[in-house]
Amino acid sequence: MAFVSSDTPVTQTLSARAVKILVAGGFGVGKTTMVGSVSEIRPLRTEEMISELSSGVDDMSGIEGKTTTTVAMDFGRITINPDLILYLFGTPGQERFWFMWDELAYEALGAVVLADTRRLESCFAAVDFFERRKIPFIIAVNCFDNTPVYESDEVGEALGIDKAIPTMMCDVRKRDSSKQVLITLLEYLITLTVPATESAKESSPIQ
Repeated sequence: MAFVSSDTPVTQTLSARAVKILVAGGFGVGKTTMVGSVSEIRPLRTEEMISELSSGVDDMSGIEGKTTTTVAMDFGRITINPDLILYLFGTPGQERFWFMWDELAYEALGAVVLADTRRLESCFAAVDFFERRKIPFIIAVNCFDNTPVYESDEVGEALGIDKAIPTMMCDVRKRDSSKQVLITLLEYLITLTVPATESAKESSPIQ
């Protein structure tokens, strides 16, 4: 199975059989949940129970009730149309597992950076990672229950990202919401290679 790389024009890759997309962000932001909610196959998960070894190592503030953590990756798949399948790779959020990110990012076309407004600083590392590697990404704010509500442009400004990068709200527990995040990413990738006058004529790749 060959993946398309971030160096390949998007207009060519949209006819490819398999497209690799990363779902990244901080610890406990909802990456595993998103991959699981949208995947058409039973997702592959590499979760382990959080043990006492995490005490003093992992920042559990705001997510004290979390009991498991991804130690390698999550994997899922969604078929967009007969010619386009997205392979989703969720990255581990804990800092001591970040060495996996370079391997997972190989030949990725784009990425979703999930954000949690309770711990917004936890996604800075993902934003920096993709900016340095020039991998296109969007910001998806996972709206947890009983959390402060902000406008998407406020979140983008707080993260210091380019205003052209889409920032949106979502609930990754819901398949339609997670799917809309992927639609937004694909449409953004199209705009990066298709002139604005032409991109307006392009229909969404997701039916």
